[in-house]
Amino acid sequence: MRDLILKMSVSIDGFVGGPNHESDFIFADVDDQQTAWTIDVISEASLHIMGSKTFKDMASYWPTSTEVYSPPMNTIPKAVFTKQGPSILKAGDASKAGEGALTFAGKTDHADHMQPGAETWAQADVAGGDLVEEIGKLKAQAGGPIIAHGGAGFARSLIAAGLPDQYDLLVHTYALGRGLPIFTDLAKPRAFKLVNSRAFPKGSVAQVYRPA
Repeated sequence: MRDLILKMSVSIDGFVGGPNHESDFIFADVDDQQTAWTIDVISEASLHIMGSKTFKDMASYWPTSTEVYSPPMNTIPKAVFTKQGPSILKAGDASKAGEGALTFAGKTDHADHMQPGAETWAQADVAGGDLVEEIGKLKAQAGGPIIAHGGAGFARSLIAAGLPDQYDLLVHTYALGRGLPIFTDLAKPRAFKLVNSRAFPKGSVAQVYRPA
């Protein structure tokens, strides 16, 4: 049985992006220790899952990216949750690589060739059935944890259904005032327990929670 870990970057006032999906705030307080923590988290995954918009952004960015996060993002298998069907895998075609770099990461650390494991984006599993049933099937498989990356709508659906076993929240040093929340679809208040907290030199804090 695999745990599902929801990994999200959030502002100090609880938004995962601005009202127009702005994400610049997550790059403003990056430091070496925060980077190392992120690499450790995503490298432990046996599967990365995400919604359709995030998949399209990532599939057009990571295949040619030379960032330090690229090896685990490219080589570890993926699954995308969408009603679009297999046509969404065209986002992972080599011809699309690099197209979404500016919108996804705000920078372009890219090579002129595909990186090892890049083909896994075009080979991702496409899950289009009932969310609870699809996640249940994935959890039942053997292996390391499943890392869910969002976006906001997909994260809200996972949270509302009580599917994450752990929340890895990287809290950044910015308040956005308004934007995209992820805990707004709860049917009732829900308790969590803090299992780990780590502050990084530039002020961001990794908060790891599990349902109480």
